[in-house]
This record gives sequence, structure tokens and C-alpha cells, in this order.
Amino acid sequence: MTEEIVKNIKTTLLSDNYYILNKVNFDYLMKSGEWVNQMREVYDRGDGAGILLYNKEKKMVILTKQFRMPTFLNDNEDGFLVEIAAGMLDKDNPEACVIRETEEETGYRLKEVKKVYEAYSSPGVMTEKMHFFVGEYTDDMKANEGGGLDSEHEDIEVLEIPFEKAVDMLNSGEIFDTRTIVLLQYAIINKLVEE
Repeated sequence: MTEEIVKNIKTTLLSDNYYILNKVNFDYLMKSGEWVNQMREVYDRGDGAGILLYNKEKKMVILTKQFRMPTFLNDNEDGFLVEIAAGMLDKDNPEACVIRETEEETGYRLKEVKKVYEAYSSPGVMTEKMHFFVGEYTDDMKANEGGGLDSEHEDIEVLEIPFEKAVDMLNSGEIFDTRTIVLLQYAIINKLVEE
């Protein structure tokens, strides 16, 4: 059993307007053996799942483009991001979530996906763990136009682009969403789209 390194945890709710923002005070045991009191604001928005859709035969990938207000507020001129299809788990398991989000956002109905990673999104401030998937698609899997849910006011553009172009966009800085970067790099390393 590991030694206790955190004690006297006190959580104060700061906001629950959309997700949960808490102030957490705790005592932390430093490597020196000294206990210090620390405070962090922790944002709990649940866990998420995202997927890179690829077509080996056509050498294409499906990405999405949508407006992201936080990026607009932090140096993204138009606020739009090119990114993988992704969403919150909403009490689903990660695989069910990513299959649901794929159809909602891109219109493709997948039957199987492959989980390749899970990782914390921004561990200094968020509790969110992302589950990363890849999935092969074919044209006959297209069930609808995608674009997101009207009930969630989603306005998502579906992009089917050559894998080579997606890599160029990654290298030129046109793609600057971490989740998308991770999965494109996975595709490159594992030669998902190459023969």
C-alpha cells in the first residue's frame, strides 16, 4: 500500500451552472517530508471520447469543423477548430459514446471501433479523461448528413479530406486541437491509411 500523500481534503462548490467548478484545499506531503497546504480550482465536466475515422481504400479521413468559444477568446481569430468527432460520455461507456457521437456529428454509423489511448485532457485543472478511438469507415456506412444535434445547438461541418492533406494541415498548424493531433500522429506512426 502506498503512503498517504494527501489529507484534509476540503471541497467548496464555486459553480454548477453547466459543469462543476470546485475549490479544493488539501494538505500534500512533499518529498522532503514536509506537509504543505495547497489550493486548486478543479473543473469537472465528465469524461469524453473521440475518434479518427479513416478510409484505407480512399486514403481519406473524416474530421469536423465547429466554432469553439474558448479558443476564440484565446487567440483563435475566427474561433473555428478542425477536429475529430468527439463528445461527453453522458453515462455511456466510451465505445457506445464514440459510436453515438460519430453518427450525430458525421452521419456515419459504425459498428466497431478500436480504442487506442486514454489520457487526462488537462490534469492541472480538469478531471476529464479522454478515450481515444480509431474507426474505419466506408461510404455505405453513411446514415445521415451529420452536423450535430439541433437540440444541442450544434453547427458542425463534416470534412472528408485526404489523409495526406490532414497531415499537411497538422504540420502547418491549421489543426491545433490536441485530441486531433494525438490521433493523427497515431495514424502516422501506425500507418493506418498507408498500404
